[in-house]
Amino acid sequence: QVQLEESGGGSVQAGGSLRLSCAASGSIDGYNTMGWFRQVPGKQRELVAAITRGGITNVADSVKGRFTIARDNVKNSVNLQMNSLKPEDTATYYCNLRSSLFRLPDYWGQGTQVTVSS
Repeated sequence: QVQLEESGGGSVQAGGSLRLSCAASGSIDGYNTMGWFRQVPGKQRELVAAITRGGITNVADSVKGRFTIARDNVKNSVNLQMNSLKPEDTATYYCNLRSSLFRLPDYWGQGTQVTVSS
């Protein structure tokens, strides 16, 4: 059993910042990569950023230079610092856990809403 507990999110004006956090617990051995996807209604869920235990990252072009992903391997947690937010960043953000950087997620969090107003 794996649990992903998310925190953070909320509403902010364009140009502002938010921080998302996610802690994994349970039988997580063998799941190397944590990260975030996001989804807006009517669209596919898309990758935002992911990071391996060794610190290798994969960050979407749309957020490069604005979002930073970081990981604490002792706490089994991942943070997403989101700066210079834009209205198009508005979405539900989902923490996820997977076995490697190039595989689809095995587990998902419940999602947390991020709303950016212009």
